[in-house]
Amino acid sequence: MILAVMMVMTISANAMSYNAAKHEALFLSDKMAYELNLTAAQYEAVYEINLDYLMSLNGHGDVFGIWWDRRNADLRFVLNSWQFDKYMSLAHFYRPVAWHAGGWTFAVYSHYDRGRFFNAHPKVFVTYKGGNNHKHDRFYADRHVNKPAVHHNAPAAHHRSAMPLGSSKNAPVAHRNAPAPAPHNGKPAAAHNDRKGADRHMAMNTNRGNGGHFGRR
Repeated sequence: MILAVMMVMTISANAMSYNAAKHEALFLSDKMAYELNLTAAQYEAVYEINLDYLMSLNGHGDVFGIWWDRRNADLRFVLNSWQFDKYMSLAHFYRPVAWHAGGWTFAVYSHYDRGRFFNAHPKVFVTYKGGNNHKHDRFYADRHVNKPAVHHNAPAAHHRSAMPLGSSKNAPVAHRNAPAPAPHNGKPAAAHNDRKGADRHMAMNTNRGNGGHFGRR
């Protein structure tokens, strides 16, 4: 019951305000960056696309209307193939908003605690005011957003894994596919004999502060 109340954000019977939309777009984009292993350039574009979608909502009829279609079309240009496939498989990203009891509900809060973030704010959080989705439909195709070349195993979503708001943003997100030790003196590095050894190795790699998921901003 408490979770259901937290998921409902009553804003207006009509349009979502810019201030409300930018904060919801930030929270959603941060979680997409984490689960889809976005590059910094992708994170910036995904924030813009999510903000445009939320600012275009004027009622329940818009939730899965033309602006939802435009969001998906823009994301297809920004994400690579495995990222887009995973995006469509996750309902809290693919169908992020619903209309319930006279207000907007956001499915991402059923997976992540409110107020917790993995990354620093994208640079465009302060400067972008919306409107790219009203431009030509190949806007993001023409921007040539940098994408990962290969499939990386993005970490699973957990409520307690995210960074509390206000904590150090220098701790990087831990990825499951941490690299093995490099060969020493021409000999292959010894493999870890147990799970604890692998966990210690990943912890050593990920505890070196490097500015969060995308480095210092």
